[in-house]
Amino acid sequence: MADTHSKETRSFNMSKIRSKNTKPELKVRRYLFSRGFRYRLNVKELPGKPDLILPKYKTAIFVQGCFWHGHKDCRYFVVPKSNEGYWLPKIERNITRDKEAAEKLTGLGWRVLEVWECDLKKGKIEDTLQNLAATIKNTDE
Repeated sequence: MADTHSKETRSFNMSKIRSKNTKPELKVRRYLFSRGFRYRLNVKELPGKPDLILPKYKTAIFVQGCFWHGHKDCRYFVVPKSNEGYWLPKIERNITRDKEAAEKLTGLGWRVLEVWECDLKKGKIEDTLQNLAATIKNTDE
């Protein structure tokens, strides 16, 4: 199936997609900061450049977009009908990169947490963020 947009339109649309300071990421950051957690953002020296790290708790947090990171059994992860040959390998590379980064961070003694975009939607967000805060505080995990 051919792309429904011109090459220029598709390029413009893709250029507007952020990798940092996304809405889901900002929701997590605001919540954690309001609860007294202090963090650093996008630390390049760590594998995978986590979205947030909490050095006090030796915890790295990745806020994952369901589409871009291939969230299994999620209604927000739908394989595009056009250009499947491009998207599937791209998403698979993201999944592989995520696993490798998590393994490296764990090997360095960091605890790795993932927050999925779908869990930050209305009806789920409060539980998700409360569980995240509780997990961070519980350093015995």
